[in-house]
Amino acid sequence: MSDAIEKAKNFLSEERAFRLGELTTESSHPKTLALSETIIADLLAGIRLLQSVDEEIPPVAEKILQQDTFQQLVEVFLNALNSGRRIFFTGCGATGRLSILLEAAWRRFWREIKSKHRNISAMATEMEHRTFSVMAGGDFALIKSVEGFEDFPDFGRYQLIQAGVQPGDVVVAISEGGETPFVIGTAWEGLDTGAYVFFVYNNPTAMLRRCVQRSRQVIQEPRILKLDLTTGPMAITGSTRMQAVTTELLIVGSALEIALLQFLQNVLPASDWTQLGLYARSTQDYYQLFVDLLTQLSSNAAVDAIASATEFEENIYSQHGLITYVTDSALLDVLTDTTERSPTFMVPPFRKHGDIRSPQSWAFVKNPFLSTQEAWRDMLQREPRGLEWGPAVYKQLNAPSALQGEPPALDNAELYKFRIGNEPDAARTDAADSALTIVAVGNETEHLIRKSLERFGPVYKKTATIIIGPSPATSHMDSLFQFCCDLPDSPLQLWHHLAVKLVLNTISTATMVRMGRVMGNAMVWLSPSNKKLIDRGSRLISQVTKCGYEEACIALHQTMQEVESRSQRADEVPSPVALAIERIRAKLEKS
Repeated sequence: MSDAIEKAKNFLSEERAFRLGELTTESSHPKTLALSETIIADLLAGIRLLQSVDEEIPPVAEKILQQDTFQQLVEVFLNALNSGRRIFFTGCGATGRLSILLEAAWRRFWREIKSKHRNISAMATEMEHRTFSVMAGGDFALIKSVEGFEDFPDFGRYQLIQAGVQPGDVVVAISEGGETPFVIGTAWEGLDTGAYVFFVYNNPTAMLRRCVQRSRQVIQEPRILKLDLTTGPMAITGSTRMQAVTTELLIVGSALEIALLQFLQNVLPASDWTQLGLYARSTQDYYQLFVDLLTQLSSNAAVDAIASATEFEENIYSQHGLITYVTDSALLDVLTDTTERSPTFMVPPFRKHGDIRSPQSWAFVKNPFLSTQEAWRDMLQREPRGLEWGPAVYKQLNAPSALQGEPPALDNAELYKFRIGNEPDAARTDAADSALTIVAVGNETEHLIRKSLERFGPVYKKTATIIIGPSPATSHMDSLFQFCCDLPDSPLQLWHHLAVKLVLNTISTATMVRMGRVMGNAMVWLSPSNKKLIDRGSRLISQVTKCGYEEACIALHQTMQEVESRSQRADEVPSPVALAIERIRAKLEKS
């Protein structure tokens, strides 16, 4: 273990820039300190506890929507649309997936408007390409975060250059913590290029300025506009895929949609608005619609449905079974929630077609209508953008020697190995238990259920439907989980995306808590795959065992080394964080 101790000491002495424990997004929420005990003892009470943290978003969102910086974001978006410029959204991990979702929603709107309004077909074709997402590691990272990418600002700079940013464009750099080096790199590159740059984050500005030097430099740059979306700690400590990204989707999505509607007001006559079903909304409308959505999803019927869906998933996983989600319009939303379970709760990530050695992911996603390549294109509304960086690029970017010597395969050919299309997959149905779960949103219910059962139904042991929409629906599945809520039509279908996110985040989190992946409100089953997560893992060990940070960091590095060696010979391996906690507790009991 001497090598592990040496690495721990090096982290402690050399990586102080990644000590992030003071940040609000990394702190423990006082409401949810007993979350795991509550969910196990009383599932309904535990779900309401999770939702109570979502309820902290609206008061903050209402103020943000009235801020000058939000109005500036809308104005800069509108000016870009009027002047032929492009809008870039950049992110890493959950914010990278959010960036891709915003681009896909934008593209889908313009593709659909072409079929409804042939007179503006040429304009719609051009407008479709006016947003662009930049995710750390490229589109491959939709499936699995690329280890180490988020730690290097030059990687962000280079990916933005490759995306073709130009003077006068808009760069919206989104980082939940406000400290991700990759995202900060895109902000600086945007500024150097002559773009308008907005920095969006979920920690108090003063706190970031005080605690994190790389953040302080961005915050103190007057040419970069800052949008502070702080709502408080996450329901699960450090799990920014929850309240932080929900707030980002609401705020940035609202700004883009408001700018789009203002643009359309200038180019379309009022009669066309009626034909296209468009409605102008104020910032207060966006606030109230979000409040209404939270209210509907916290009704007794909705909470009962979340509890039933949680118990359904828990029973499948407890029997070493697998769940395959089948969906269409919500494929990107469902894929995002499903892939984010892997780093958050250290369950197996998606497995490539042809890989018979790695464990199957507990959950997977499929489109019943399209083949894999078609499904990827339809989900993204464009060709995937894999990275094709060779050793020379990594050398140019001063990447670690391991990346230079063995660059990861991140191109489209690798992405297509994740078969999200309608091809059969016996490996998912031959498990001890298996479930086909259809996720239907809005008005797509009956057609989606019929096609999914026709394509996949007979080979699964159980079937279920999650229906999210304004009216009750029937289902011929074994289990039905109905979420009746209003989903107002809007250009980017913002309320559809928010509803799916809120429902699935709560179900997946509650399920993982019931599966023992959370202790209190700490996700102790955590994969420490980058410097930020090594720091978080060390803090969680210290928090649970009451040992010092340095002792926790050394113990973590020791278990990381042990788990790495186990991974060469075992299907599933334990979390280094959970294993370190177990070892320290055993040591304390003996002393």
